[in-house]
Amino acid sequence: MTITESGVDSAPPSSPTQTTEPPSGKTPKRSVGNAFQALMLRLHFYAGVFVAPFILIAAVTGALYAISPTLENITSSGLLHTDSTGPAKPLQEQIAAAQTVEPKLALVAVAPGQNTGDTTRVIFSDPSLGASERRAVFVDPVTAQPVGDSVVYGSSGALPMRTWIDKLHKDLHLGDIGRYYSEIAASWMWLVALAGLVLWYRRVRARREKRSAAWLVRPDRSRPRARTLNWHAVVGVWILPVILLLSVTGMTWSKYAGENVTQLRKTMSWTTPAVSAKLPGTGGPAMSAGGEHDHHGGGAAAPMPAAGKAALVDTVYGVARANGLTGPIEISIPAKDGMAFVAQELRRPGQYTRDAIAVDGATGNVTDTLPYADWPLMAKLTNWGIQFHMGLMFGLVNQLLLLAVMVGLGTVIVRGYLMWWRRRPTKESRLAVGKAPRRAIAQAPLILLVPLAAAGIVIGWFAPMIGIPLLAFLVIDVLVGVGARLRSAA
Repeated sequence: MTITESGVDSAPPSSPTQTTEPPSGKTPKRSVGNAFQALMLRLHFYAGVFVAPFILIAAVTGALYAISPTLENITSSGLLHTDSTGPAKPLQEQIAAAQTVEPKLALVAVAPGQNTGDTTRVIFSDPSLGASERRAVFVDPVTAQPVGDSVVYGSSGALPMRTWIDKLHKDLHLGDIGRYYSEIAASWMWLVALAGLVLWYRRVRARREKRSAAWLVRPDRSRPRARTLNWHAVVGVWILPVILLLSVTGMTWSKYAGENVTQLRKTMSWTTPAVSAKLPGTGGPAMSAGGEHDHHGGGAAAPMPAAGKAALVDTVYGVARANGLTGPIEISIPAKDGMAFVAQELRRPGQYTRDAIAVDGATGNVTDTLPYADWPLMAKLTNWGIQFHMGLMFGLVNQLLLLAVMVGLGTVIVRGYLMWWRRRPTKESRLAVGKAPRRAIAQAPLILLVPLAAAGIVIGWFAPMIGIPLLAFLVIDVLVGVGARLRSAA
C-alpha cells in the first residue's frame, strides 16, 4: 500500500509505473492495466496525504478501544465480581436490595450474574442520563447485598471508563462535529487499502522471477533501499482482511453512510428481527432483538414499568433457562399491564447468539420466541461484525488481534509519510515535500475512465465522506496541473 514509489525504490525499466515523455509533448494513452495502476497510485497518494491523519487517529483510539473490555474487567473488578460462594438468592431479593439504593428510580431490567462470582445488575431508568445510558446497581447474588452502582451504556452495558474510550474513538468527545472524523476514516480506509493492494500486486508481478503469491505477504530483502516501501506494503497486506471488516462495520455506525446502510438493509429485508412483547388478546409493541448500533448511542429511553413486576422475575428467569437461553441474559420488566417480560441474550465476550423469548410473568407461559437461528443471514453477519469490532466476538484473543492490527496500521501510515518526505526535492526548499505522481488521468483511456467515474459517483452518493474529499482531490489535482503548466510556460 504505497503512497508513492518515486524516490524511495526506483522501478525497474520494465515496471509499468515508469513513463517516458514523448518528443512531441503530447500525452500518450496507456494500456488499461497501466492506466488503472497510475490512477490507483494517484488516489492512494492524495488519500494517504490528506485522509491518513484521520485514519491514524482512528487507529490510535481504536487500539485503546480494542482492549477496553479487558481494562474494564480489571479496573471495575469490585463491581463486576465478588468472592462470595454458595447458592444465589432469588432475584426478587436481589432486586429489593438494589431498590434500597435507588428507591426513586423505576426498575426496567435485571441481568443475573452468569458465572460463579459475577454480580447481578439491577437496572433502573434515570431521566438525568443521556441516550442509551441507564443506572445499574450491582448486587452480590449470594448475599443479596449491593456492592456499588454505576451508569451503564449500550447493548454491552459498558461502564464509564469503557464508555469514555468508546466516545473518544467515535467522535473525540466533540459531539456531532467529531463524528465527521470517524466517518471519513471508516469510509476511506477500505478504499486506500484496496488501492494499495493493487499497487503492491502490480509491483510484485513486474518482477518476473518473483511471481509467487508468497511475495505479496513477504518483504523483498534483496532490495535494502526499498525496505520502507516493502514493509509499508507487506504489513498492509497482513492486516488487510481485518481493516476491511473494521471499515465496513465502522461505516454502519456513521451518520451519513450509516443511514444509507440502514435504508439498504430495510429494502433488502436484512434488518434485525424483533420479539413481540404483547400478551395474547392485548395490544403491545414488539421489542427489538438488540440493535447492532445501540452501543454507539442508538436506542430510545427506557419505558417506566408497572409496580409489582419484580416478584415475577424469578419465574421468567427459570422459563428462559429452560427454553435454551444459556448465555448471559437481561430480563426487561414490562412497562405496563398487557405486556410480557422479555429475556434476551446479551453482547458479552464469547457470546455468539442473541436468542430472545417473551414470557407471561403471571402464568409462566411463553408468548413469543426469537431464536438466533431464525435471524436473516445478513443480520447475523452484521451482529458478528459489530461484536468483532467491539472486541467481544472472541474475548481476549479478539482484543489482542485488534490491538495488533491497529499498531500495524499506525506503522503503515507512518512509513507512508516517511516515503513522502524522502522523495521531496531537496534542492528547492527544506520545507518541500513529495509531489503527486503525474499524468494519471490524462493518459487513461475512456474505457477505464467512464466506469470508474460512474463508480465514483455511486460510491460518493452512498458515502458522502468519500464523495466530498474525492471531489476536493480532483479540484486540487486540476489546480496543481494548471499551476505546473503556468510555471512551465513562464
